[in-house]
Amino acid sequence: MNEYDSEKLGDILKNNLDFIPSDDPKIADLLVLNTCSIREKAQEKVFSELGRWKKIKEKNPDTLIAVGGCVASQEGEQIKLRSPQVDIVFGPQTIHRLPKMIKDIRSQKKTSVDISFPEIEKFDYIPNSKKKFPSAYVTIMEGCSKYCTFCVVPYTRGEEVSRRLDDIIYEVNHLAELGTKEIILLGQNVNAYNSYTTNNQKADFATLVRHISYIEGIKRIRHTTSHPIDCSESFIKEHTNPILADNLHLPVQSGSDVILAKMKRKHSILEYKNIIKKIRALRPGISITSDFIVGYPNETDYDFEQTMNLVNEIEFDDAYSFIYSKRPGTPASSEYDNISDQIKKNRLHVLQSRIKDLSYNYLEKMINTNQQILVEGSSARNNRELFGRTYNNKIVNFDGSADLIGKMIDIKITDLRSKTLRGKL
Repeated sequence: MNEYDSEKLGDILKNNLDFIPSDDPKIADLLVLNTCSIREKAQEKVFSELGRWKKIKEKNPDTLIAVGGCVASQEGEQIKLRSPQVDIVFGPQTIHRLPKMIKDIRSQKKTSVDISFPEIEKFDYIPNSKKKFPSAYVTIMEGCSKYCTFCVVPYTRGEEVSRRLDDIIYEVNHLAELGTKEIILLGQNVNAYNSYTTNNQKADFATLVRHISYIEGIKRIRHTTSHPIDCSESFIKEHTNPILADNLHLPVQSGSDVILAKMKRKHSILEYKNIIKKIRALRPGISITSDFIVGYPNETDYDFEQTMNLVNEIEFDDAYSFIYSKRPGTPASSEYDNISDQIKKNRLHVLQSRIKDLSYNYLEKMINTNQQILVEGSSARNNRELFGRTYNNKIVNFDGSADLIGKMIDIKITDLRSKTLRGKL
């Protein structure tokens, strides 16, 4: 979502102030830091970068420094106290107001802070993209109303708000006309999407996916991220739609019902496993990935064992896993952290090692199979190679000419190196 917001920030600044990106911060008129506060490490990186930018501003006092995103929303005026060199502070829902804030600071010579939550007003001011991408992000909803005890998102991005269905369809149509083949639907909880059609009929996430799949030129739909309690029957049944990608990222956080209750996740492990069972009945080979938090306050050895049991039973083929990070203002931050750092690190190592093995096993089964991939660009490690993603969201590197970028092609998987598949036309 931050990538999406950053891309749109560039479009807004170009459209309103004729700004163009610069690769050199020393000559920039404006330095913008789009931030994340989901973990403490990410937040501390913000102030380290601002410290480096302070030296740039000392040499060029006219350089404006703006901080946006979730750290801005969480800290607000405190950012100015800790980093006086910052001129502008804006939240995730006020990115569209940045041009006016820049004009105001240039004319009135005073700092500007706007971290309000004007729901989805910003989408009315974001210009249409003019760039051609094989795969493009589209935000369909923002915020979260779940209030898990460990999570700062409801406080930094507000409660769940869905965009109008026809606005989303218009944006996807525009992207399809530019040549986009794959749409990645974004939201803190995409399957909590709730809006109306032009006929004033209720539209849930499955309805939205179905409407997008009818758009000419769209060959694949992916989404991130989902919540187990919003996995409705219509969401599950939509996995019969061939345009919906063969990958489900469904965060579980823990395999222990005790820890899930402490986290206020509002679902049980049995309910989670039933969702996976139903979807696998429709999509037997689907890629299932998840999120895990290790070392949540009062997590016992038995609780962690339950997590490992779930991992082994579901056989997730990949996952994001982190040591619990105390976030200011969340209910969990007041709980006594009774688990040593060493135990947390040991548990994380055990979990990540097992996930790595399962991921390798899943990828190994793809060798000698034919896969349809969307070619996205040059390989990160070798610009003489191309890369694309399979239907189940796995990266494949292969030899091919640049004119294949943006096309759906058939590839035979020939090899697996580390976590990367190799293939040939």
